[in-house]
Order: sequence, then structure tokens, then C-alpha cells
Amino acid sequence: MFDPDKLKEEAGKKNKENKRFLDKLKKKKPKNLDNVVSELHDEVFGYTDCLNCANCCRSISPIIIDRDIDRISRHLKISPSVFTTKYLTLDSDNDYVFKETPCPFLMHDNYCMIYDVRPRACREYPHTDRKRFYQISTLTLKNTFVCPAVFDIVEKLKDIYK
Repeated sequence: MFDPDKLKEEAGKKNKENKRFLDKLKKKKPKNLDNVVSELHDEVFGYTDCLNCANCCRSISPIIIDRDIDRISRHLKISPSVFTTKYLTLDSDNDYVFKETPCPFLMHDNYCMIYDVRPRACREYPHTDRKRFYQISTLTLKNTFVCPAVFDIVEKLKDIYK
């Protein structure tokens, strides 16, 4: 069973090391980095079951863009303004995020009530299968505290690029 406190503790112990490593990767930009990260993403998600964790849904809120608001409100059969008022707030960067965590659409079994229309940020999380991975080193470091798959991917990257 996934223990979010244990992940936070492990990520905290390796935070300085991981920051130095990811900063170095960002500067060097190895030519094969995106391919290596993509392979590691596939490997790690081969044994990581998000339904056993859902820590992202429990502890952080995605940025909700206008297209998400339109799509989700249509799915819920409510107006975008009602959806926005009921579920969203503006954060310090003036982006819409859910008012509360855990996500209001996370069910007790870790399934998402709006999975087919979930926000783009949820579909893309944890961003370890994207191009130009070096550009998101700060976000990747933060995600080592939230997602066990990201933590594993960073550990495997360190083994490869040491």
C-alpha cells in the first residue's frame, strides 16, 4: 500500500541531490534524454498502478483551463459559471484550480468521476512522457514528493547519467 508520508520523507532526504542532478541535466541537455525518459516512463508505469496511489488527486490541484471548464461543465450538465463558482478558485498565479483537495471528483476507490473529461493537466500528469524533459526540472523535482513514479524515474535517471 502506498504511503505518501514515506514518499515525502524519501524525497526530502534526496531533495538537494536531486535538485543538483536535475539542474545539471538541464544545463547539459543530453541528446537522448527524451528517449531515455520515455523508456523509463513506460518501464515505471508498467509496475506503478495509479489507482493504488492517487496522491496527486489527494494533495495537489491541477490548473484548470477554459477548455477544461467548458468540457467538464458540459459533462456535468451545468453552466461554466456554476462549475467555476462551485468548484474553482484563482490561485496566486491567477490560474483556476480546484477549491479543495482531495479533488472533488476523486471517489473512495481512487477512480475519477470525470475521467473521460478530466482536465488537461490531469491527463498529462506527471509530465514524464513529454518532449524537452529538461525544461521541467523544477516541476519534476516537486513531483518527486507527490508521485512515486516520478521519484523512481529520477532515481533511474541518476543511475544512467552519473
